[in-house]
Amino acid sequence: MAEPPILSWEGLGLQQGGRWLFGDPAHGDGLDLHIGPRDRFALIGRNGAGKTTLLKLISGEIEADRGIRKVKPHMNIVWLEQDPDFRGFGTLMDYALSGERPPAEHEVEAIAGQLGIDMATGTAGASGGEKRRAAIARALALEPDLLLLDEPTNHLDLSAIDWLESWLTRYKGAFIVISHDRTFLKRLTRSTLWLDRGALRRKDVGFGGYDAWEEQVYAEEARAAEKMDAKLKIEAHWLERGVTARRKRNMGRLEKLWEMRAARAAMVSPGGTAKLKLASDSDFKSKSVIVAEEISKTYDGREVIKPFSLRIQRGDRIGIVGGNGAGKTTLLKMLTKELEPDTGTVTHANTLAGVMIDQQRALLDPGKTVRDVLAEGGDWIDVRGQRKHVQAYMKDFLFDPGLVEAKIGTFSGGERSRLLLAREFSRTSNLLVLDEPTNDLDLETLDLLQEVIADYEGTVLLVSHDRDFLDRTVTVTLGLDGSGTVDIVAGGYEDWQAKRKQKPARKTAGSDSPAQQKSTAPTPTPPPKDPAKLSYKDQRDYENLPERIEELEGLIAKGEAALADPDLYAKDPDRFARISKSLDLARTEKDEAEERWLELAELVEG
Repeated sequence: MAEPPILSWEGLGLQQGGRWLFGDPAHGDGLDLHIGPRDRFALIGRNGAGKTTLLKLISGEIEADRGIRKVKPHMNIVWLEQDPDFRGFGTLMDYALSGERPPAEHEVEAIAGQLGIDMATGTAGASGGEKRRAAIARALALEPDLLLLDEPTNHLDLSAIDWLESWLTRYKGAFIVISHDRTFLKRLTRSTLWLDRGALRRKDVGFGGYDAWEEQVYAEEARAAEKMDAKLKIEAHWLERGVTARRKRNMGRLEKLWEMRAARAAMVSPGGTAKLKLASDSDFKSKSVIVAEEISKTYDGREVIKPFSLRIQRGDRIGIVGGNGAGKTTLLKMLTKELEPDTGTVTHANTLAGVMIDQQRALLDPGKTVRDVLAEGGDWIDVRGQRKHVQAYMKDFLFDPGLVEAKIGTFSGGERSRLLLAREFSRTSNLLVLDEPTNDLDLETLDLLQEVIADYEGTVLLVSHDRDFLDRTVTVTLGLDGSGTVDIVAGGYEDWQAKRKQKPARKTAGSDSPAQQKSTAPTPTPPPKDPAKLSYKDQRDYENLPERIEELEGLIAKGEAALADPDLYAKDPDRFARISKSLDLARTEKDEAEERWLELAELVEG
């Protein structure tokens, strides 16, 4: 028998800025939500959909405009904010012990010790990672019955994320989590709440099943809209998301990524972790854009980066990963020549021109408009040397073109981050440097960022704690475990982890030199497929349909271009009718082909 809910909302509605954020009375009875005592929800929705606002309503921090909130007596609801306010507190412990019902100090200390944070640290000088750990220690020490987590992994390193995952796995209460970290969500959640266009959907599958559910919902909506002959609605949906088309493109991109990783694996020297080579060293040198030779860095007597060498080629996507303090930013700054190494040299190709997108992003002027930020107040923007209308470029980054005059101050933090990415990616460059680019981004924007990086023709240096994003994006991982050694692995985060498991444990932090470390870098393998599930015809369709879909897209584009001539019907009505008919047939075939391919892809991927 199902247990009664510990908290519920019935008919929830809230207005913001004169409009209904959700629960518009004109379109239904509001949102309904029921939370059981051991529910583990992923809360999904695009930036600006109202996810954080919904957590505030659940916690009781803000009041709704309509609806009934019921809470089980003596319930302890704890909300871990995305950006807690530390102003007015001298130390991290002062912050942790604040509030009407502060936690026990010894409980805070115990959790802080496991997280590796000194709670006597002053708030003024504390880093983002230290403040995040302190906020987590406070939230968990409050012993919640219902825990509301808003981007809990932001500013955490990998060891802290692992610890939090382990704690939540053992946790006996209920939680709702907003996160862009797919790996975190897949490992912990059992149900999904999807906040979409003012409605709240629930499905009792964890985040691992969300993508398939989302595609199913969008496909059903598209079919219903087609039956209603709502052509404009279909086009608006396709513009906003393009789920099937995007999935097809990303499957192709992932296949290319596996090929690049396999090629890179062949370059890893079997004698050590420190060098990447080609069979033809002269060919490698001619393609190199950054060459590091025996570079190292020492701070206060600690060897942060031990001597190592690396050649980075044109088109490489280099991921830098490791715990806080392991030396990631130091390594990045040496490779970009922002910081001089203590030993060795770093040489850049003469033509190298970089763009850096920093984790400490400068705040955009809230009084400026989107047009001001992207096109300096004009109508056109130069996108890597190509002229493009600012509203068309906005669509590329999932913005409604109608928001071109919207003030930046009205945007959420994630939307501002997306806007900054749009501006930076328009600049002409052949080196892209990204330091923690996934913070504050929603899942759709992460998909988009993955696409943009995959299509970028230059070289990418990427520092990130987002394991799933690294696995989807990089060709080579530079792994720092805190000992000073830099592991060079062809592949992503999981490939680095596999290599670490194969290495013998070090006796001391600085006992082994790179030459003594054996590199057993595994050749990365693509996700397993099971072609036995497909018949011969199905297998042929799975392999050939992507090419046919591309052909149809080309035919549709040509037909639409011809019909765009306003004088065509008057000049040649028969030709207008033929093109219109052919266009309808091509669109129908393309839709059927995409749906067929998607069904087969789901079988192949299991």
